[in-house]
Amino acid sequence: MRTVITGGAGFVGSHLCERFLDDGDEVVCVDNLLTGSLKNIDQLAADPRFRFVRHDISEPIELDGPVDNVLHFASPASPVDYLAHPIPTLKVGSLGTHNALGLAKAKDARFLLASTSEIYGDPDVHPQREDYWGNVNTIGPRGCYDEAKRFAEAITMAYHRFHGVKTHIVRIFNTYGPRMRLNDGRVLPNFMKQALRGDPITIYGKGEQTRSFCYVTDLVDGIHRLLKADYALPVNIGNPSEITVHQLAEEIIALVEGTKSRIVYNDLPEDDPKRRKPDITKAQTLLGWNPIVDRPDGLKRTLAYFRSVV
Repeated sequence: MRTVITGGAGFVGSHLCERFLDDGDEVVCVDNLLTGSLKNIDQLAADPRFRFVRHDISEPIELDGPVDNVLHFASPASPVDYLAHPIPTLKVGSLGTHNALGLAKAKDARFLLASTSEIYGDPDVHPQREDYWGNVNTIGPRGCYDEAKRFAEAITMAYHRFHGVKTHIVRIFNTYGPRMRLNDGRVLPNFMKQALRGDPITIYGKGEQTRSFCYVTDLVDGIHRLLKADYALPVNIGNPSEITVHQLAEEIIALVEGTKSRIVYNDLPEDDPKRRKPDITKAQTLLGWNPIVDRPDGLKRTLAYFRSVV
């Protein structure tokens, strides 16, 4: 098989590159390095089945030879990144998805879109099911990311229905693990960075908002299973073990022995979701998938990685 992964030098994308190389595939990693890093794929460069193409998928792409799978993971994904790059975020969700779908159509390849739990916005339904349409502020500061992904889902289904492209949509919930950037602004790496440095742990609001954290290898396994499935509608992939942000801060303080960090509170950002937990019934029944890495183990692995790069 020959698998193309856009955003392949990013956090999740680089783990996908590894997984498909382990399967024996030839892997083409396409990334413009806006938020990705060559360090994430350095260990793959010597493999003759791996090829890196520096390219912005918001521009049309042509690749010689056959392609069996196209996985579209290119996009800024943390609030720090998409708030700093709102227009590239909208472009990669719209033009980039169009171009990636065009490649899949031209090559008669399977296509998998990386969507997100953010399409549910600040949800009125809990836990979030795939049939929930969401509660999104289209003109708020987070709208550039939320609406880019909602459009990406719409055009993916249009290509499936109108052109017959074999498409898949994964809605990714909070994911963590090695190769996250300490400064990417998401809550878990932010807390670990602050704890490692002995800085105050910054909680926005009262810390009562909840998140559900999935270790990256579990996410990759779910994505791999979904690509092989005969199912085109969205599927949630995430760990339904829900925790408050305050509880997460306390767990990380306890994990980082000797830290002098203490919790401080700031104002809650606009449109920050108050609760986030996936209903994974569809993934369980369709894919036979369940997360297997529990949070204490995943946090230890992630902390060890961050210690190695600080």
